[in-house]
Amino acid sequence: MTIHSPSISTAAAIPAHGPSRSGHGLLTEIVDFWRTFIKAAFDPYHPEQHYMRGPGPACAAKRRANSH
Repeated sequence: MTIHSPSISTAAAIPAHGPSRSGHGLLTEIVDFWRTFIKAAFDPYHPEQHYMRGPGPACAAKRRANSH
């Protein structure tokens, strides 16, 4: 039995538009990276913090009060 590990293709590593001739390609990539990073790091909206994971203590108290 032979196990093949996936390999990274060199075609995927080279951008489709080719290397930048003007020299601004690397600078643009760096600026885009930091812009995306800062937006993700300091974005105040985090829906996972507001996700309801089930009935809370108020629901449990109502059920206890109704069962008596």
